Amino acid sequence: QVQLGESGGGLVQTGGSLRLSCAASGRTFSSYAMAWFRQAPGKEREFVAAISRSGGNTYYADSVKGRFTMSRDNAKITVHLQMNSLKPEDTAVYYCAARFTASGNSYYTSPTLYGYWGQGTQVTVSS
Repeated sequence: QVQLGESGGGLVQTGGSLRLSCAASGRTFSSYAMAWFRQAPGKEREFVAAISRSGGNTYYADSVKGRFTMSRDNAKITVHLQMNSLKPEDTAVYYCAARFTASGNSYYTSPTLYGYWGQGTQVTVSS
């Protein structure tokens, strides 16, 4: 099992940057593919970014491609989401998620494939 905890959210102006972190517990963190999702009020949870357990493959939603960068540090059992050029439509609660996988290079974009979730961190972008 793995437990997840997000941090780094806050209030930022349009065009600003934030760096989200997700700290994980457990000694098998490197066996988990990771992802970030977000959920705005009144909307469904949507995929933002994913990374393979090796860290070698990443994938981004079109809405954040070129602005967000996901990375992981298996030694520190942490994943990050660097968010640049933020827009008001990025406002949401951001969640990190983990999926145990035997594949070192696979990433997953569907929330139903993830069994472990953090509590979320609020990101608010003012116009």
